[in-house]
Amino acid sequence: MLHTDRNNIKKIAQSPEDILLLAKLWDKIHAGIQRSIPANTNFLSPRELNMAQYLFGDEPGLYSFGGYPEAERRMLCYLPEYLDESSLQEEGSPLVCLRATFYNGDTPAHKDFLGALMGAGIARETLGDICVGKGSCDFFVTSEIAPYVLQNLTSAGRTHLHLEAVPLSQVQISQPETKEIRDTVASLRLDSIISSGFRVGRSAACQYIAAGKAAIDGLPCEKPDKILQEGMKISVRGLGKIKIRSVNGQTKKGRISVVIDRYV
Repeated sequence: MLHTDRNNIKKIAQSPEDILLLAKLWDKIHAGIQRSIPANTNFLSPRELNMAQYLFGDEPGLYSFGGYPEAERRMLCYLPEYLDESSLQEEGSPLVCLRATFYNGDTPAHKDFLGALMGAGIARETLGDICVGKGSCDFFVTSEIAPYVLQNLTSAGRTHLHLEAVPLSQVQISQPETKEIRDTVASLRLDSIISSGFRVGRSAACQYIAAGKAAIDGLPCEKPDKILQEGMKISVRGLGKIKIRSVNGQTKKGRISVVIDRYV
């Protein structure tokens, strides 16, 4: 029996689209709980997952799963009492890892793979993380669309691809390349860190934030004065992603010394 109330959807949702999404998630998870069988959603963004977890609260048997521990895009999965979390890694998992290999001299980027997948008619909610490395890219899809992707994805940009499914135990997640930025900031406000990390003016940083293009650890934030901490990741649509690697105290002039990694 589900312990939480479907009527809470309207309290949590911030838009009509949120209401539709949460209603769909509720129906999927509720069906699994009622029948005591595994159930899962499609891949969710960090914001969507946060809303879903708030909706279901401490409901027993719920797990978020994206194929590897640091996954950003995840499914919400229900497992009945006779299954434990390890079953998500085994054959019959709701997601599949596909590995695209390509010529080492080619350098397709995340946007090339995403564009190719979208161009093949694949819905975004059926795609998890896309992890590009040298000569290969491991990415995650729902088990239902895996056969279609294997047959239809032949290139990313101008790069020819060879695809195969790999066990989740053999997933290869390459460390992304970053550029180190050492700077001093007046404060650890979101607008200040965006200005420093992306080398844009403070007013431009505020415009990105006001337009809803900024996110902290995957969750949207429209507060320019939000105080950040060491280790946080900040993404800005149109600019990219940065991470506060370290906060090193104040300078003699009272500014804060920071080291920021900008993903390239």
